[in-house]
Amino acid sequence: MGPFLEKLPSKMEEMSNLQHLSYTSPRQEIAERFHMSQGLLTALNPGKSFARTGETILVANVDNDPLDQKVARIEVDKGKRELRVYAGDDSLLFAAPATIGSSEKPAPGGNLRVTSVTHNPTYRYNPAYHFKGVHTNRPFTIRPGPNNPVGVVWIGLSLNGYGIHGTPDPSKVGKDASHGCIRLTNWDALKLAAMLKRGIPVAFLEPYKSLR
Repeated sequence: MGPFLEKLPSKMEEMSNLQHLSYTSPRQEIAERFHMSQGLLTALNPGKSFARTGETILVANVDNDPLDQKVARIEVDKGKRELRVYAGDDSLLFAAPATIGSSEKPAPGGNLRVTSVTHNPTYRYNPAYHFKGVHTNRPFTIRPGPNNPVGVVWIGLSLNGYGIHGTPDPSKVGKDASHGCIRLTNWDALKLAAMLKRGIPVAFLEPYKSLR
């Protein structure tokens, strides 16, 4: 395990000064390895040390085996804040909670397709994005690592600047807003990436609106 960051900057532009966006602690690395938030891991192990050799801790029993069925299409459900993956016979292969855009930066609509899958991506900030909280007019690059703003995987879509990606903060998935992209936990992003190839269609479903 490790090496770890002493401190993760809160501002994106300050992250560009780091050589690698590593985990900040053994607790964060263990939590992600077993598909948990750090809060849940701590709650399951009161009084335990996550940095002491030989410590016995309780973790989730997760299944990391890849699916052997071929993916036919992806649905991104804005209303349910969920991403779903289907086989050619319309059987559901995989579903995950997702953060899908925001009122400031809405997610796209209609039909797109997968154009690329990049593991351990760098993040390149374009000042034209005008993200709230970023106070610079210059572009910058944030190096790879699990605490990179787009996590450990970037799945590019056929609309410039938009993709499906991971996040270093799984507790906010499905609750917080994104900058227009589809945000998954790092572990769900990795599982999804292993299933994909270029050209797979991605349909964005708008929230249902009652006519009453």
